[in-house]
Amino acid sequence: MAIFTYQAIDSDGSKREGSIEAVSIDVAITALQRRGLVISTINPEKPKAANFSMNIRWFESVKNEDVVILSRQITTLFEAQVSALRAFQLLSSEARTPLLGEKLSAIAGDIQNGLSISVALSHHPDVFTPFYVNMVKAGEETGKLDETFAFLADYLDRNYEITKKAKNALIYPVFVLLTFGIVMVLMMTLVIPKLADMLDSAGQDIPIYTKVVIGLSQFMTHYMVLFILLIVISGFFIYRLARTERGYELFSRGRLGIPVVGGIYQKLFLSRIADNLSTMLRSGVQIMRGLEITTEVVGDPVYERVLRETAADVRIGQPLSEALRKHPEIPGIVRVMVKIGEETGNMGNVLDTMAKFYRREVNNAVDTLVGLIEPLMIVVLALGVGFLIAAVLVPIYNVAATF
Repeated sequence: MAIFTYQAIDSDGSKREGSIEAVSIDVAITALQRRGLVISTINPEKPKAANFSMNIRWFESVKNEDVVILSRQITTLFEAQVSALRAFQLLSSEARTPLLGEKLSAIAGDIQNGLSISVALSHHPDVFTPFYVNMVKAGEETGKLDETFAFLADYLDRNYEITKKAKNALIYPVFVLLTFGIVMVLMMTLVIPKLADMLDSAGQDIPIYTKVVIGLSQFMTHYMVLFILLIVISGFFIYRLARTERGYELFSRGRLGIPVVGGIYQKLFLSRIADNLSTMLRSGVQIMRGLEITTEVVGDPVYERVLRETAADVRIGQPLSEALRKHPEIPGIVRVMVKIGEETGNMGNVLDTMAKFYRREVNNAVDTLVGLIEPLMIVVLALGVGFLIAAVLVPIYNVAATF
């Protein structure tokens, strides 16, 4: 969006000056002409010097929950017969965050300049996904915008809840392992070297497991900087590899291949695919367009490729169930249910049933994983601590026994 300053003459012959926000100068001219103004000059406004302390927003973003609440608010306003322009103007003034307020104000400006809601939303891809924009476009075409925004709010709420639950399942073990690792590093670099000096001066035989611990301690003491440097360099190259298309898919396949965790991710993506397609089909979006949009928002390169190839097969006339049959990443039950949907002409409801099924599966799998992680972590930590204590106390006990 840009701001343009203009000078014009109105229908009474009076001179008018002001500014207008628009996507381009052509859109600005069109909007002014619709107001009955004859433009004499129009120029883009020069950007003002930014205030570093107030305008820098490196870490600011619009959260998913804000978009959910926004969708429900829009639904309520549309049901109350409030115009789109007035709805976005009201919402921009009452936005939960300044950034969201600016976005909504820009959208209101676009709508005032004659753009449709879907086009105005598409100018903010960091907030509104292609799925969201195309759903709104379908709502505009069918005249059911209030129902569409209600669908979107429900969908985003479900998707956020299931994704958050899957991520939260990994927070506890990561925190415990990180804490244990820090304690082990401190023991190896501060305690074990003093123990090694004491055992050397005593001249006693050292158990093999204690020698292993002392050797590891000496390595960490003398080569810690090099070790950290290697980790940083390796992390950098892994990050660069993950940024490539091939590397991203490689990591995704590795993630899907992890026992238990891979199954959760597979069910999560299948739930997202079924939910997306179901929501769009029931809102009037064609299956081909639905597959293309779902490819953009599924969030996994393996399933992006599956959907892309499936869309290509459907485009040349293959039924969706047959196109999915080529891909082992799609379970047989999904293909069977899709075939039933094709035969009954009720694909949207069938996919909705599949989405609900996989959401339950993800919830149950995450609950099971969380239940298994806690006792497993206790056993692993107990073995690690027990080994370290044995490596420290047994030599000390042998030294004490000689006196």
